Amino acid sequence: MARYQTLLLDLDDTVYPPSSGMWEAIGERINRFMIEAVGIEPAQAPALRRFYFERYGTSLNGLIQNHAIDPYAYLGFVHDLPLEEYLSPDPRLRRMLEDLVIPPVIFTNADAAHARRVLGVLGVSDLVDRIIDIVALAWVNKPRPEAYRRALELCDQPDPRRCLVVDDQRRNLVPAAALGMGTVLVGPPAGADGVDHTIQRASDLLLAVPELAKARDLPPD
Repeated sequence: MARYQTLLLDLDDTVYPPSSGMWEAIGERINRFMIEAVGIEPAQAPALRRFYFERYGTSLNGLIQNHAIDPYAYLGFVHDLPLEEYLSPDPRLRRMLEDLVIPPVIFTNADAAHARRVLGVLGVSDLVDRIIDIVALAWVNKPRPEAYRRALELCDQPDPRRCLVVDDQRRNLVPAAALGMGTVLVGPPAGADGVDHTIQRASDLLLAVPELAKARDLPPD
């Protein structure tokens, strides 16, 4: 029996490369929300955003905890970007997803609407049926261990050892590993201590974990 039965795949800076510049654009939208909607001084917003990200795992939860913001208003504002300016269809990613023997589940601190838009621009939305977003997680975000336990419950997966988590941030993989999940870091291998596999792009996943690939029929002799 193959080890993995559940695949949790991160979204931003994982299914597309950080070089796209989109995460930086989202960061600027977060700064604007903090300034325009919350009333934080412009000079303080970037540092406070980073502080909230480090302490709470997301700027969103920092703003919920400290400023009682409407999370739906935040998500709609920060993801209001022309995605086609940053992303384009990715045939390599599509081939990888087509070759998976188990269905991928997007596991993201963003919301499902943003995830669907990203997957649509990448040309792979038809290959992803399930999204576990921050709403489904009841606003408990990675890297909090509760987020991973909730994801396992939503996937009807009682055994964390049967789950593989793919993410671009090591800090989001450490709690998964502690629960017994397999881990794949997307990005440079430096600082990947405690991670099972490292790959440069999400489309390389089957090179690192070949058991996830569908068996191919051999041509007749």
